[in-house]
Amino acid sequence: MLPQKQAEEAMVSSFNLTERDDREEEKADESGLGLKSFLWHGGSVYDAWFSCASNQVAQVLLTLPYSFSQMGMLSGIILQVFYGLLGSWTAYLISILYVEYRSRKEKENASFKNHVIQWFEVLDGLLGPYWKAVGLAFNCTFLLFGSVIQLIACASNIYYIDDHLDKRTWTYIFGACCATTVFIPSFHNYRIWSFLGLGMTTYTAWYLTIGAVVNGQAEGVTHSGPTKLVLYFTGATNILYTFGGHAVTVEIMHAMWKPQKFKYIYLLATLYVFTLTLPSAIAMYWAYGDQLLTHANAFALLPRNGWRDAAVILMLIHQFITFGFACTPLYFVWEKVIGMHDTKSIFLRALVRLPVVIPIWFLAIIFPFFGPINSAVGALLVSFTVYIIPSLAHMFTFRSASARQNAAEKLPFFLPSWTAIYVVNTFIVVWVLVVGFGFGGWASMNNFINQVDTFGLFAKCYQCPPRATPAKNH
Repeated sequence: MLPQKQAEEAMVSSFNLTERDDREEEKADESGLGLKSFLWHGGSVYDAWFSCASNQVAQVLLTLPYSFSQMGMLSGIILQVFYGLLGSWTAYLISILYVEYRSRKEKENASFKNHVIQWFEVLDGLLGPYWKAVGLAFNCTFLLFGSVIQLIACASNIYYIDDHLDKRTWTYIFGACCATTVFIPSFHNYRIWSFLGLGMTTYTAWYLTIGAVVNGQAEGVTHSGPTKLVLYFTGATNILYTFGGHAVTVEIMHAMWKPQKFKYIYLLATLYVFTLTLPSAIAMYWAYGDQLLTHANAFALLPRNGWRDAAVILMLIHQFITFGFACTPLYFVWEKVIGMHDTKSIFLRALVRLPVVIPIWFLAIIFPFFGPINSAVGALLVSFTVYIIPSLAHMFTFRSASARQNAAEKLPFFLPSWTAIYVVNTFIVVWVLVVGFGFGGWASMNNFINQVDTFGLFAKCYQCPPRATPAKNH
């Protein structure tokens, strides 16, 4: 007990010093501008909660009814709760590993004053270069496609307000708009955006719920799901993707004044997210049933009115924010590669970040498959980045008795046994590897290839209703 207590005291002491440094630097930068501090500088527990909740549910809110149509109501509800809790557990593991890494480095007098710690650096510091390489590859690829998905969603949503331009043209336009996220230095500066973003998704979720109930069930509605294994596992991997926002967990923690308080924030964020995702998906599937199988975006089935237009606009703004969330860690990696991460000039950093946006823009134009791309990313990338790698990393980091004895953080009160923790982690690795990556990968790639065969690469207007017939009659 004594070595663990000493380790905890050393960790708290070093974290408090870092917190004071951060606050003093802020005060010097702000020069008494209280409004700037309120809007721009966020490092509290509440800021972290808003960031996690806002980032966790974005455009996927619009595709969950599609997943319910693929797998049925009961499976959809059960898997949302199951993967939400699994995701909260692995986010907890990531927070433990971050605190362990940072406490070890700060005992060596390492300074992170102008350096943002990232997940691959935690893996490198705790487990070595091979883990770093694997973590970096999966994390960066996931964040790349996560940004692509937000861009695709922007084009898909705006089309329901203004269909004079096709979705591909809208992708060009929103790619340019989202490129402005290069000016946001770090997650520390997302305070007002996280707050607004969560308000926007809350409005949209309850609009979907109330709109579906008020409009009632569509005429002749059927609820036949699940009908095919490929559809079932495609829907399941989209839900797995929903609760996989952990790729930015370390960066959100690092933006906190007291990162050791992060442990249960993701779980609390997930519990709130359930109040958005479950009612909206249930109501939409009840109202429209199998029609959702050919309408991956829930907006497509609701009648156009001011309420829907407001939801579309709010989701567009939120997707801009989420694009920034997904892209900012990529900006950090690129800055470190070219040796510009310590640069304090916002404009210089923005300039060097721009090359990161270009491949995202290009991929969104090649694969505009709103809905199916979520499942493919979930199965092939989220399964490892969010579930398997954190669970394995935790087991390997604390595999020795001395590492467990000197751990910077105590065992959780609800699972005070290392054996139980290893059992839970092993279950997650096996389940996600077999069900998420195995069956989910097979199903989602089959579905994805089918979209390519049906619509082709560089599809001009994915799942747009035909408009040619009226023009010909005229």
